[in-house]
Amino acid sequence: MNHAGLDYLHSLAPLGMTGDLKNMERLLEVFQHPEKNFQTIHVVGTDGKGSTAYYLSKILTAHGISAGLYTSPHLVNVRERIRIDDIPISEENFNRLLLQVKAASEKTHTFISFFEVVTLVCFLYFAEEKVGAAVVEAGLGGRLDSTRTARGNFAILTSIGLEHTELLGKTESAILHEKLGILSPQATMFVGGISNELVRDAEEFVRAIPAKIVQPEILEDLKLLNAGHHYIENASLSFAAAEKFLGEKFSETTARNALKNAQWLGRMQKLIDANGKFCWLLDGAHNPHAVKRLAETLESDYPNQKFHCIFGALKDKAIEEMIPMMAPHISVWHVTRTPYERFREIDEVSQELKSLGCQVGTSAPMSEEFLQAVQTEANSPVLITGSLYMIGAAIQLLKEKFDSLKFFREMEMTASETHKPIHR
Repeated sequence: MNHAGLDYLHSLAPLGMTGDLKNMERLLEVFQHPEKNFQTIHVVGTDGKGSTAYYLSKILTAHGISAGLYTSPHLVNVRERIRIDDIPISEENFNRLLLQVKAASEKTHTFISFFEVVTLVCFLYFAEEKVGAAVVEAGLGGRLDSTRTARGNFAILTSIGLEHTELLGKTESAILHEKLGILSPQATMFVGGISNELVRDAEEFVRAIPAKIVQPEILEDLKLLNAGHHYIENASLSFAAAEKFLGEKFSETTARNALKNAQWLGRMQKLIDANGKFCWLLDGAHNPHAVKRLAETLESDYPNQKFHCIFGALKDKAIEEMIPMMAPHISVWHVTRTPYERFREIDEVSQELKSLGCQVGTSAPMSEEFLQAVQTEANSPVLITGSLYMIGAAIQLLKEKFDSLKFFREMEMTASETHKPIHR
């Protein structure tokens, strides 16, 4: 088929964020505001946005609501960011809508970034398909994130951590305020994963909007496929938001059953082969906040086990903080990277590991041969972590071998955007 739309999108990949909403709003006006044709539930936070949004979409679908889901980044293919009832947008529709955005952008001389283009395609697609609700994950922050233009009446805040501080602020309070900027007047936000001090900060901040902060209880008895207490916390947020959104239509039994069968792929995901052998454990933890949660889960679920670990990270990630938290649970580290230019070099990461007293084993660029070599050396389950981009590369190589990855089998790898700010 014609891939002109995807070629256009990839030409924008290095260009990052535009830093305000005016161009996005201009093009939404050109398209007669597709974002006003559905109800939006925003999801913001440092970590946990994707799983929370995914769980909420599954609950809504289980209640008979046509649920749009918008998440980022993608693991394998950019189309997985835009789904309705967990079915990705087709190549044909994605390409068609990309070309519509391209034409409107060129006609009006309106520059928009990779993320803004995909967000606009998402809004157009959800409007065309008449979704009953759209669960929309913010890309970065909230106040200036392009998803804010949908202006929903409900929102979820999953966590606050020190990440992207050059864009969002140097303190947790500053980052919190940026994320609270997603809120529209009279909106309700469900918050979790933050301290009582930050909850009070949030309550004070939203009085001027005005908006409402709700801190729901954690449902400790929820059954999930993703391991880790943080997923219980995220699912509890989704549960509470769904209950408020659906009102009298909400069924606790339906919600619990939906969550019991929902697998957020590439996050604390066990890959078990056809013979029942536990081969790989995938987790996209890529910053200190997420790695702390990973370490807690390894401690609780695998208290007497040390893993061989395939590890790689991007240049802007604090590996000097991440490695010590994981080290008690790792026997041998295997360093890798993908061709993505933001990855740290293998030698650099290996030296950091060795300086911290860690044992480094087979290390090489990500490939099928590398994965096989590590699996053979370990002769036990192998943890893969450090970067969502690396998880995606691993999934691309493993997807034909494990039924739990069949979602990705009709997809080819596509590039992603960068969060580097631009000025134009």
